[in-house]
This record gives sequence, C-alpha cells and structure tokens, in this order.
Amino acid sequence: MKFIVKFFPEITIKSRPVRKAFIKQLRHNLKLVLKKYDSEVVVAGNWDFIEVLSTRDELREDFTDALSRVAGIAHFQFVREFPLTTLDNIVDEALSSYAADLKDAVFAVRVKRVGKHDFSSVEAERYIGGCLKAKSGALGVRLKDPDVLVPIDIRDNRVWMIEQRVEGLGGYPLGSQDSVLSLISGGFDSTVSSYLTMSRGLKTHFCFFNLGGDAHEIGVKQVSNYIWEKYGSSLNVKFITIPFEAVVGEILTKVDNSEMGVVLKRMMLRAASEVMAGVGAKALVTGESVAQVSSQTLINLKVIDQVTDELVIRPLITSNKQEIINKAIEIGTAPFAASMPEFCGVISVKPTTRAKMHRIEREEGKFDFAVLEKAVEDARVMSIQNVMDDVEKQYQGEVPVVRMPVGDEVIIDIRHPDEAERRPLKVSGRPVKAIPFFALESGWADMPADTTHLFYCGKGVMSRIHASYLLGKGYSNVGIYLP
Repeated sequence: MKFIVKFFPEITIKSRPVRKAFIKQLRHNLKLVLKKYDSEVVVAGNWDFIEVLSTRDELREDFTDALSRVAGIAHFQFVREFPLTTLDNIVDEALSSYAADLKDAVFAVRVKRVGKHDFSSVEAERYIGGCLKAKSGALGVRLKDPDVLVPIDIRDNRVWMIEQRVEGLGGYPLGSQDSVLSLISGGFDSTVSSYLTMSRGLKTHFCFFNLGGDAHEIGVKQVSNYIWEKYGSSLNVKFITIPFEAVVGEILTKVDNSEMGVVLKRMMLRAASEVMAGVGAKALVTGESVAQVSSQTLINLKVIDQVTDELVIRPLITSNKQEIINKAIEIGTAPFAASMPEFCGVISVKPTTRAKMHRIEREEGKFDFAVLEKAVEDARVMSIQNVMDDVEKQYQGEVPVVRMPVGDEVIIDIRHPDEAERRPLKVSGRPVKAIPFFALESGWADMPADTTHLFYCGKGVMSRIHASYLLGKGYSNVGIYLP
C-alpha cells in the first residue's frame, strides 16, 4: 500500500532551509499519527513529496482518514506501483483500476513522466486513451471536464497508477510554528479558532475558565480532546483549567452592571497571560468576531487588550456566525458546541459597547485582585491525553461492564456520528440505539428507569466517562458494553 503526499503550496516557495525543516516536521508528524495503525509504517521524505508505505492493505481507509487530518498537506494520492514494461501493460493495469468507472462514461488520461523514455507524455496519453476506449465500453474521450480522469505517473522504470486523490488540510505542519494558548469555552467560535491555529502549524494548548459548571468543564475537555486527537495528535499539548467562580463572584458584587462583560474578559486575559509561559506559549488565541456580542466591538476589544502586553490572535475576527458554524460542522465540533452545557456567570442588563478606560479602571479598583491571584495559583495543568481520565475520576464508584448481554439491556452507541456512520455497531439479535455522547445528559431524565442502558464507544473510555458521570448524578441504570 502506497500513498504519495504533496505539500501545501506555501511550503514549496520557502527558502531551502525552511522548506527542509517543514518537510522534516511533516514527516515526523505523519510517522507519529500513522504508527498508531501500523507500527512498521515507512514515511520517506523527498524534496517534492513524501511516500507513505505499508504492507497492511486492509488499513487503507484508516490511513486515508488519518492523512486527511494532518496539516501541511495539499493533497495525497493512493497509488498502485508496478514496473514499466510496455504501454500495453499500463493499459491492462488501468483497466484493472478503472474499468467499472469507464463504462458508459467520457474520460481523459493524464500522464506525467520523469526520466528518459522512447515516447512523450502526450503520445502515452493518446495510446493509453485509445486502448481504454476500445476495451472499456467508454462513450468517448473528452479532455476538458471528463466524467472520469485516469491519472498515471511514469517515473523512470516504475509506474504509479493513481487510484484516488484526496484533498488535505493545507496549512503548515503542526509544530513548525510557535506555541499558543487558546481560550476555549467549547462553543462554535473557540473550537473553530483553535482548529485554525492548529491548521496553520501553531502548537495549540487549551485554557478553560470554569465559571461554576462541572458539566461545562466535562464538555470542554471532551471537545478539546476531540480536536487534538483528530487534528493535532502528532504533538502533546496541555489543557489548563482556571477556577473562576470566585472571580465571577467579585465581579457580580462589586462591578457596575454595564461594565461586567468587559471586566470579565480583562480578568481572563490577565490570568491567561500569567499561565501561558508555563506551556511556552507566545500568544493568546480567542474566538472573538467583530460585533458578534457586546464585548466584541472594536472599542471594547481595544480596552480588553490593553490589560496585557501579550499578543492576542483572533482568527475569526471578520467571520460571520454562519461561516463559523459551517466550519464547525466541517471539522466535527458542531455537535459538541450545539449541546455544550452552558454556565453564564456574568450577564449585563445593558452591557456597554463603547467602554471607557477610566470607567473600567474605576470599576476594577473595587475588585479584590487577591481573588484573581488565587485563581491563577489554583490553575490545573494536565496533558490533553489525560483529560478524559480526569473526567472519569469525578465518580469513584464501580461502573458495571457487560461483555455479553443476556437480559433486556439496551445498547446505546454513544460515538461521534461520523465514527458511528463509518463503522456501524452490529450486535447479533439485539437492536442498537445511536445517541451521541453529547446528547446523553439532556435526554437522560426521559429514559425508562427500569431498563439498563449499556454505553458503547469502541475502546470503552468515552462510555466509562459518561456512565460514571450519570452514576455520580444518582442514576443507577447505566453500564458499559465492552465486547
């Protein structure tokens, strides 16, 4: 099994040393991601492309999915390689790959050559195309906008029959740029902004301000882990939780109502600026967009930013809400965001949209900054790899595990809809309900209390977390299905 990985165009125009560094980082990232599936995978670097080789042909779908989620790739191709003998041999191999697609279709052949041959690329295209038309049942050849394209690379004495081309994420290889700390609330905006910095090569750590909701923290840990595992698992990053309940209490009791939102954002930037050095971050990232809410007018953002000397990056600053939602749908964070448990700690009746610095400073003069210092001191830093374990620890009791249901238990597939659709769960003689994990809590009170529900997630980690959470809330009719 062989894949050819082509670089994001901006990488190819860099200076030679920078280009070599980017390719080295991309090769490293690919090796880390793909060895989860095949420990013997070979990732070979090249000035123009990277070759990915594996003897595990059954892993083609897994490799395709993984490669599509690695930043720095313009596109990649699945190729079948064989020795160059004659053009007739190439025709036979093309029929093996494309016969079903060519029947009753108009097509074109594209040949690229490297090396010396006794034919030109155009001559090869004409000969192979004519033979395919005669042997495949195709309707004809059309060079512009064909129904089927048959791409073939001839490299010296080898031929690559390109059977599939998949677009990549683009951007720079993750880790090729500096580290940043993303302020993440779990909603549409912060998840998309975190993804955008990752896809640009920035090593993105996560910072969550807990305003008082345990369920919210669980949800944010889950979506942060999802983003990292799907788009950034080639690098280990940190998840920081800063307890902000007392800070919110100070604001509610001491700050004028109209200034609360701006003051809260300034407190968050102060705290984030204090903890960012611990993870080596060079900038802060937020999901703010101009005028989306009252605190995000240009005047308010200027007042908010003046509280820190650190660079604040806002990838979504000119994006409209629907664009952000569409991107969240595309990257898979929309289901999390749409069902994220919310805790709104500060609500202004008439929030200011044109904050004045002297008024903000006056209101902050009433604030006990020892409370903010205590919140920073109590910040918890953990590896993103361990946040799910941390969620599980919130419930200390036993979680029932069932490997072979024998009663009237109902099996619930709680995986992300993308994964459930890609690998449907089938249990002989027993129906399976699909309820994504992010929809469990909101509808659990309506589930029959006299029926045991067994959660399934594949590896048993996510199912254990959600079963633990519900058991901790007093529900007893839950367990894990772990075949």
